Amino acid sequence: MGLLERRVAFVTGVARGQGRNHAVRLAAEGASVIGIDIAAPVSEYSGYSAATASDLAETVTLLEAQGPPFIIETVDVRDSAAMDGLLAKAVPALGDRLDIVVANAGIVSWSRFWEMPDDQWQSIIDVNLTGVWRTMKSAVPHMLAAGNGGSMIVVSSVAGIKSLPAQAHYSAAKHGLVGLAKAAAIELGEYGIRVNTIHPWGVATPMTQDNRMHETLDAHPHYRMSFCSVLSGFTLAEPSDISDAVVWLASDLSRTVTGAQLPLDMGATTV
Repeated sequence: MGLLERRVAFVTGVARGQGRNHAVRLAAEGASVIGIDIAAPVSEYSGYSAATASDLAETVTLLEAQGPPFIIETVDVRDSAAMDGLLAKAVPALGDRLDIVVANAGIVSWSRFWEMPDDQWQSIIDVNLTGVWRTMKSAVPHMLAAGNGGSMIVVSSVAGIKSLPAQAHYSAAKHGLVGLAKAAAIELGEYGIRVNTIHPWGVATPMTQDNRMHETLDAHPHYRMSFCSVLSGFTLAEPSDISDAVVWLASDLSRTVTGAQLPLDMGATTV
Protein backbone atom coordinates (compact mmCIF):
# COMPACT_ATOMS: atom_id res chain seq x y z
CA MET A 1 0.00 0.00 0.00
CA GLY A 2 1.33 3.41 -0.96
CA LEU A 3 0.89 6.53 1.09
CA LEU A 4 -1.81 7.84 -1.25
CA GLU A 5 -3.87 4.77 -2.15
CA ARG A 6 -7.39 5.56 -3.47
CA ARG A 7 -6.73 9.30 -3.50
CA VAL A 8 -7.04 11.59 -6.50
CA ALA A 9 -4.57 14.36 -7.30
CA PHE A 10 -4.84 17.32 -9.67
CA VAL A 11 -1.40 18.43 -10.91
CA THR A 12 -0.62 21.31 -13.27
CA GLY A 13 2.38 21.65 -15.56
CA VAL A 14 2.90 17.89 -15.98
CA ALA A 15 4.53 17.78 -19.42
CA ARG A 16 8.06 17.68 -18.01
CA GLY A 17 10.32 18.81 -15.17
CA GLN A 18 8.97 19.10 -11.67
CA GLY A 19 5.32 18.69 -12.64
CA ARG A 20 5.92 15.42 -14.46
CA ASN A 21 7.98 14.09 -11.58
CA HIS A 22 5.35 15.09 -9.03
CA ALA A 23 2.60 13.37 -11.03
CA VAL A 24 4.58 10.16 -11.44
CA ARG A 25 5.61 10.05 -7.77
CA LEU A 26 2.04 10.60 -6.60
CA ALA A 27 0.92 7.78 -8.89
CA ALA A 28 3.69 5.55 -7.53
CA GLU A 29 2.21 6.11 -4.07
CA GLY A 30 -1.20 4.98 -5.32
CA ALA A 31 -2.91 8.22 -6.34
CA SER A 32 -4.96 8.62 -9.49
CA VAL A 33 -3.73 11.72 -11.31
CA ILE A 34 -5.55 14.40 -13.25
CA GLY A 35 -2.79 16.28 -15.05
CA ILE A 36 -2.70 19.29 -17.34
CA ASP A 37 -0.16 21.28 -19.31
CA ILE A 38 -0.38 23.83 -22.09
CA ALA A 39 2.47 21.96 -23.84
CA ALA A 40 3.21 24.99 -26.01
CA PRO A 41 5.12 28.30 -25.86
CA VAL A 42 3.72 30.78 -23.34
CA SER A 43 5.97 33.86 -23.38
CA GLU A 44 8.34 35.17 -26.02
CA TYR A 45 10.53 36.49 -23.21
CA SER A 46 11.46 33.06 -21.86
CA GLY A 47 14.92 32.03 -23.03
CA TYR A 48 14.40 28.26 -22.74
CA SER A 49 12.48 25.76 -24.85
CA ALA A 50 8.77 25.32 -24.16
CA ALA A 51 7.14 22.03 -23.29
CA THR A 52 5.64 20.17 -26.23
CA ALA A 53 2.92 17.66 -27.02
CA SER A 54 5.65 15.02 -27.22
CA ASP A 55 6.72 15.86 -23.67
CA LEU A 56 3.14 15.44 -22.50
CA ALA A 57 2.89 12.11 -24.31
CA GLU A 58 5.99 10.92 -22.46
CA THR A 59 4.32 11.79 -19.16
CA VAL A 60 1.38 9.61 -20.22
CA THR A 61 3.75 6.71 -20.88
CA LEU A 62 5.37 7.12 -17.46
CA LEU A 63 2.00 7.22 -15.71
CA GLU A 64 0.85 4.10 -17.56
CA ALA A 65 3.76 2.23 -15.98
CA GLN A 66 2.61 3.16 -12.46
CA GLY A 67 -0.78 1.46 -12.51
CA PRO A 68 -3.43 3.80 -11.07
CA PRO A 69 -5.90 5.32 -13.54
CA PHE A 70 -5.17 8.84 -14.75
CA ILE A 71 -6.46 11.56 -17.05
CA ILE A 72 -4.10 13.90 -18.88
CA GLU A 73 -5.24 16.78 -21.08
CA THR A 74 -3.80 19.84 -22.77
CA VAL A 75 -5.18 22.74 -20.72
CA ASP A 76 -3.87 26.23 -19.94
CA VAL A 77 -4.00 27.35 -16.29
CA ARG A 78 -5.05 30.78 -17.57
CA ASP A 79 -8.32 29.21 -18.79
CA SER A 80 -10.73 28.71 -15.89
CA ALA A 81 -13.49 27.33 -18.13
CA ALA A 82 -11.19 24.63 -19.49
CA MET A 83 -10.07 23.58 -16.00
CA ASP A 84 -13.66 23.60 -14.75
CA GLY A 85 -14.72 21.46 -17.70
CA LEU A 86 -11.92 18.96 -17.22
CA LEU A 87 -12.52 18.50 -13.50
CA ALA A 88 -16.29 18.23 -14.05
CA LYS A 89 -15.72 15.06 -16.07
CA ALA A 90 -12.45 13.76 -14.58
CA VAL A 91 -13.44 13.79 -10.90
CA PRO A 92 -16.54 11.58 -11.40
CA ALA A 93 -14.54 9.28 -13.67
CA LEU A 94 -11.98 8.72 -10.92
CA GLY A 95 -14.36 8.04 -8.06
CA ASP A 96 -16.05 11.36 -7.25
CA ARG A 97 -13.26 12.63 -5.04
CA LEU A 98 -10.39 15.10 -5.21
CA ASP A 99 -7.89 14.94 -2.37
CA ILE A 100 -4.68 16.61 -3.55
CA VAL A 101 -3.85 19.67 -5.64
CA VAL A 102 -0.31 20.45 -6.77
CA ALA A 103 -0.33 23.92 -8.35
CA ASN A 104 2.99 23.61 -10.14
CA ALA A 105 2.66 25.24 -13.58
CA GLY A 106 4.90 28.26 -14.01
CA ILE A 107 7.23 30.16 -16.31
CA VAL A 108 10.21 32.45 -15.86
CA SER A 109 11.85 35.32 -17.73
CA TRP A 110 14.54 37.88 -16.95
CA SER A 111 14.70 41.68 -17.05
CA ARG A 112 15.33 44.67 -14.81
CA PHE A 113 11.93 45.91 -13.73
CA TRP A 114 12.08 49.36 -15.35
CA GLU A 115 13.17 47.87 -18.67
CA MET A 116 10.46 45.21 -18.69
CA PRO A 117 7.68 45.47 -21.31
CA ASP A 118 4.18 45.41 -19.89
CA ASP A 119 3.35 42.08 -21.49
CA GLN A 120 6.44 40.43 -20.02
CA TRP A 121 5.29 41.44 -16.52
CA GLN A 122 1.72 40.40 -17.24
CA SER A 123 2.55 36.95 -18.61
CA ILE A 124 4.37 36.01 -15.40
CA ILE A 125 1.54 37.29 -13.18
CA ASP A 126 -1.11 35.59 -15.33
CA VAL A 127 0.55 32.17 -15.19
CA ASN A 128 2.47 32.09 -11.91
CA LEU A 129 -0.02 33.87 -9.66
CA THR A 130 -3.45 34.14 -11.26
CA GLY A 131 -3.05 30.70 -12.82
CA VAL A 132 -2.55 29.20 -9.36
CA TRP A 133 -5.61 31.04 -8.05
CA ARG A 134 -7.61 29.70 -10.99
CA THR A 135 -6.33 26.17 -10.32
CA MET A 136 -7.32 26.30 -6.67
CA LYS A 137 -10.67 27.94 -7.47
CA SER A 138 -11.53 25.15 -9.91
CA ALA A 139 -10.48 22.40 -7.52
CA VAL A 140 -11.96 23.46 -4.19
CA PRO A 141 -15.66 22.80 -4.97
CA HIS A 142 -14.83 19.18 -5.82
CA MET A 143 -12.81 18.76 -2.63
CA LEU A 144 -15.66 20.18 -0.57
CA ALA A 145 -18.22 17.98 -2.29
CA ALA A 146 -16.17 14.87 -1.56
CA GLY A 147 -15.90 15.82 2.12
CA ASN A 148 -12.58 14.05 2.63
CA GLY A 149 -10.43 17.04 3.53
CA GLY A 150 -7.20 17.09 1.56
CA SER A 151 -3.99 18.91 0.79
CA MET A 152 -3.20 21.75 -1.58
CA ILE A 153 0.48 22.23 -2.40
CA VAL A 154 1.43 25.50 -4.05
CA VAL A 155 4.81 25.56 -5.78
CA SER A 156 6.38 28.92 -4.97
CA SER A 157 10.15 29.51 -5.03
CA VAL A 158 13.06 30.93 -3.11
CA ALA A 159 11.86 34.08 -4.86
CA GLY A 160 8.69 33.80 -2.77
CA ILE A 161 10.76 34.31 0.40
CA LYS A 162 13.54 36.64 -0.76
CA SER A 163 13.32 38.76 -3.90
CA LEU A 164 15.82 38.27 -6.69
CA PRO A 165 17.36 40.82 -9.09
CA ALA A 166 16.09 40.86 -12.68
CA GLN A 167 13.17 38.87 -11.29
CA ALA A 168 10.83 41.53 -9.91
CA HIS A 169 7.80 40.11 -11.75
CA TYR A 170 8.65 36.52 -10.76
CA SER A 171 9.36 37.54 -7.16
CA ALA A 172 6.10 39.47 -6.94
CA ALA A 173 4.14 36.47 -8.22
CA LYS A 174 5.89 33.97 -5.98
CA HIS A 175 5.52 36.21 -2.90
CA GLY A 176 1.86 36.58 -3.87
CA LEU A 177 1.43 32.81 -3.72
CA VAL A 178 2.38 32.87 -0.04
CA GLY A 179 -0.39 35.35 0.73
CA LEU A 180 -2.86 33.39 -1.38
CA ALA A 181 -2.00 30.09 0.29
CA LYS A 182 -2.16 31.53 3.81
CA ALA A 183 -5.60 33.01 3.15
CA ALA A 184 -6.74 29.72 1.62
CA ALA A 185 -5.41 27.78 4.62
CA ILE A 186 -7.57 29.88 6.94
CA GLU A 187 -10.67 29.64 4.75
CA LEU A 188 -10.35 25.89 4.12
CA GLY A 189 -9.23 24.83 7.60
CA GLU A 190 -12.77 24.12 8.78
CA TYR A 191 -13.11 21.58 5.98
CA GLY A 192 -9.93 19.73 6.84
CA ILE A 193 -8.12 20.97 3.74
CA ARG A 194 -4.51 21.96 4.31
CA VAL A 195 -2.71 24.52 2.14
CA ASN A 196 1.06 24.98 2.08
CA THR A 197 3.70 26.48 -0.17
CA ILE A 198 7.01 24.91 -1.12
CA HIS A 199 10.04 27.00 -2.03
CA PRO A 200 12.60 25.25 -4.25
CA TRP A 201 15.88 26.83 -5.31
CA GLY A 202 17.47 25.87 -8.61
CA VAL A 203 16.12 22.56 -9.90
CA ALA A 204 17.57 20.62 -12.84
CA THR A 205 14.83 21.35 -15.37
CA PRO A 206 14.79 23.23 -18.71
CA MET A 207 13.89 26.43 -16.84
CA THR A 208 17.41 26.61 -15.42
CA GLN A 209 18.85 26.49 -18.96
CA ASP A 210 17.53 29.96 -19.79
CA ASN A 211 20.08 31.74 -21.98
CA ARG A 212 18.74 35.12 -20.89
CA MET A 213 19.53 34.30 -17.27
CA HIS A 214 23.19 33.83 -18.13
CA GLU A 215 23.22 36.99 -20.24
CA THR A 216 21.70 38.98 -17.37
CA LEU A 217 24.12 37.70 -14.75
CA ASP A 218 27.09 38.25 -17.06
CA ALA A 219 25.96 41.84 -17.66
CA HIS A 220 25.38 42.50 -13.93
CA PRO A 221 27.84 40.30 -12.01
CA HIS A 222 26.99 41.87 -8.66
CA TYR A 223 23.56 40.21 -8.95
CA ARG A 224 25.29 36.86 -8.41
CA MET A 225 25.54 37.43 -4.67
CA SER A 226 21.75 36.95 -4.49
CA PHE A 227 22.07 33.49 -6.00
CA CYS A 228 23.88 31.59 -3.25
CA SER A 229 23.17 28.55 -1.12
CA VAL A 230 24.66 27.19 2.10
CA LEU A 231 24.98 23.50 1.26
CA SER A 232 28.02 22.59 -0.80
CA GLY A 233 28.46 19.65 -3.14
CA PHE A 234 25.67 20.45 -5.60
CA THR A 235 24.21 23.56 -7.17
CA LEU A 236 20.89 22.21 -8.46
CA ALA A 237 18.33 19.98 -6.83
CA GLU A 238 16.77 17.14 -8.78
CA PRO A 239 13.00 17.11 -9.42
CA SER A 240 12.82 14.04 -7.19
CA ASP A 241 14.13 16.11 -4.27
CA ILE A 242 11.12 18.40 -4.61
CA SER A 243 8.71 15.50 -5.15
CA ASP A 244 9.79 14.04 -1.80
CA ALA A 245 8.31 17.13 -0.14
CA VAL A 246 5.21 17.06 -2.34
CA VAL A 247 4.45 13.46 -1.37
CA TRP A 248 4.97 14.28 2.31
CA LEU A 249 2.64 17.27 2.18
CA ALA A 250 0.07 15.31 0.17
CA SER A 251 0.02 12.48 2.70
CA ASP A 252 -1.22 12.14 6.26
CA LEU A 253 2.39 12.28 7.45
CA SER A 254 2.00 16.08 7.38
CA ARG A 255 -1.55 16.18 8.74
CA THR A 256 -0.68 18.87 11.33
CA VAL A 257 0.92 21.21 8.76
CA THR A 258 -1.00 24.03 7.09
CA GLY A 259 -0.30 27.65 6.18
CA ALA A 260 3.43 26.86 6.15
CA GLN A 261 6.26 27.85 3.80
CA LEU A 262 8.59 24.89 3.33
CA PRO A 263 12.02 25.92 1.98
CA LEU A 264 13.69 23.31 -0.26
CA ASP A 265 16.55 25.62 -1.04
CA MET A 266 19.89 24.34 0.25
CA GLY A 267 19.85 27.23 2.71
CA ALA A 268 19.51 29.94 0.07
CA THR A 269 16.95 31.94 2.03
CA THR A 270 19.29 32.21 5.01
CA VAL A 271 22.00 34.13 3.13
